[in-house]
Amino acid sequence: MFYCVLYLAALILVSGTAATNQTFTSSGEMNITSCPITYYGQKYDKIYVSCISSHDTCMSFNLLSLSKQKFQTAQTNKGVITDMSGCRLSGVVYKTNTTVRDPNICSTVTCDVSGVATAVSDCGPMEHCQGNGSCILNTMCTVTGSTVIDFIGRVHSVPDRCGYTLMRPLSIPGLQVLGVFQERRRKDVSFLDRVILQLDSAGVQISLEQGGRVQLNDKELTLNNTDQVFHDVELSRDEMGFTAKISASNHTLSVYFDGNTAQIHMRGTHKLNCGIQYSDADDSTINCNATTEWCNILKQTPFTACNKHINPEPFVTACTRTLCKYPAVDGLKCQFLEAYARVCSYLGNVTVESWRSKIGCCKAAYCQDRFCSAHEFCGERSKGGKPRCHCRAIFASKYRSTSTFGEPTVCSQKSASINLANCLLEDKGIDYSVLHLNDPACKGEMDNLTHMVTFDSNSHNCGAVLTANKSQIIYKNTIMTRNSSLFGLINRHDPVHIDFSCYYSQPDIKSLAIKLKDSSVNRQITSGEWNYNLTMKLYTDFDRKVAIQSSTEIDLDQKVWVELKTGGLDDSIVRVVTDSCWATNQPSPSGSLRYDLIIKGCPNPADETVKVEGNGLGTSNYFSFNMFQFSGTTGDVYLHCRLVLCVRQGDTCVPRCSQAVRRSRSVMSKYEDEEPAFISMAWTY
Repeated sequence: MFYCVLYLAALILVSGTAATNQTFTSSGEMNITSCPITYYGQKYDKIYVSCISSHDTCMSFNLLSLSKQKFQTAQTNKGVITDMSGCRLSGVVYKTNTTVRDPNICSTVTCDVSGVATAVSDCGPMEHCQGNGSCILNTMCTVTGSTVIDFIGRVHSVPDRCGYTLMRPLSIPGLQVLGVFQERRRKDVSFLDRVILQLDSAGVQISLEQGGRVQLNDKELTLNNTDQVFHDVELSRDEMGFTAKISASNHTLSVYFDGNTAQIHMRGTHKLNCGIQYSDADDSTINCNATTEWCNILKQTPFTACNKHINPEPFVTACTRTLCKYPAVDGLKCQFLEAYARVCSYLGNVTVESWRSKIGCCKAAYCQDRFCSAHEFCGERSKGGKPRCHCRAIFASKYRSTSTFGEPTVCSQKSASINLANCLLEDKGIDYSVLHLNDPACKGEMDNLTHMVTFDSNSHNCGAVLTANKSQIIYKNTIMTRNSSLFGLINRHDPVHIDFSCYYSQPDIKSLAIKLKDSSVNRQITSGEWNYNLTMKLYTDFDRKVAIQSSTEIDLDQKVWVELKTGGLDDSIVRVVTDSCWATNQPSPSGSLRYDLIIKGCPNPADETVKVEGNGLGTSNYFSFNMFQFSGTTGDVYLHCRLVLCVRQGDTCVPRCSQAVRRSRSVMSKYEDEEPAFISMAWTY
């Protein structure tokens, strides 16, 4: 009861007065200016008492009044009791059986006859009283890890990798604050990756990203600690992170992002929604008991000074939920503590002193100025040192399952290249700058945007090794570490040996037969990753300028030239050899009648009209012969040619035909392909 409080205070005052030799006046008045009493909102510096002791010194008394108006009293068998009942609320006393509006707390307070006070606030659940009868929205939403702590302290989890609208304030038309979530080391836990301020009316997106990067649409901005204004948005940067601020209609929205945690601070009068409610299963391999014990530090010293201003429970819940399914790396254990301390500073105006040193949390600005690509995130190294870009779990999973470092080999017409993910290389402690192909001058180049490392042999052979088997010609190269002898006695890099290859494959054995009126045959041949085509065409002149058309009349014994030409082959790697050509009276290469024009790469020694030119010297060749028909027949004549690819090694692809004795066998390269290409042509008389 309030009576007891005043009575004890009066005793203390009397006791103090006696110590200072103060006495009551004849009317029982005592001066308490040094310690005034506030009652019903009014301050009193004098009290009036009546002494009930017969001694010269008044050791006990009844408090009669704070002013010359006497309190209403009642007589009992225990003496006089002063009626000093009332209601106390937040340190303020209200008279019984009254209802008043208190502007100091923006509330209407009712004090009933029993001395029980109730207050109905004029402010909404996210508003605060300014102490002058007006309410203002002054609240904060925190997004950290995969957890959203909304403006009224509710906790929500984001299990997927999507972009969400964190808020759309009506007081600032056309503004949306979006959060984009991506996975990091695990596929089943998402983290806030970037925050986007979208200004719909201006068609502008301002993206605050991990690693100290800010983009205005597709343009990267350079910021410092001085405010810079872009489309009415103030942007600044300090050693910890970015702040974006926008104001309209006496409302101010500020967004802070440090690469891990976003905090949205709103001052104004609008109801907001920053909650996305999801659920996700905990990872049973993590010790949740230890996690819970750690997270409950927020309820202990040195955070107790903050607890009476900001409820720690939502942050404890967020901390526990995340660390129960995600490893405590990349400063994650301290991330939630940092977020709580910052909210306390913003809203409670309380600074938690030296909490990092007392708990053992280092200052977490380590990922500033560290740009990572879309498939990466910034995190700490497993062996210490500066942070690096790690592969996101989903991106890395397709490579880790096959123990590879990147995409398959890309084989173009005249080169082979391979792209490796630098984050996968760094996972194995491999520094891409010490890697090269068989030729040490051919090194990898890293793309500054994607962080993919490309090894390309487009400029020259780069020490590639060419081999052949029964069905393929194989181009092979190796990515390897630099010769350790160049660095003296020690080496800090594991040896690397990554083979990659391209190949030319012979097509299926098929013959294409057409009438001479079609004038040429063109086949598209797909060989693994390298594509090429083969064309056979007839001409009436040595320079092969006048092509034979379907309307061209050809006489028996007239000389014609047949060109066999490929497109899409790299002549620095392979050569084309016309192994054999023959004529049949049927579309099938194995017709009942057969006449040979070229045998084992050389002209038929029995036919002096056959001449072969350029065979095995490049990716095309030609031969000539005099036209004929099979004796005793008037039907079609079909020309078939068998071609092989040969690995270029000096002149070993050129058939060795004896000019002295046409009947001698030619000697083919040891790389002769046993699965050749066939092409056919037909003419009729």
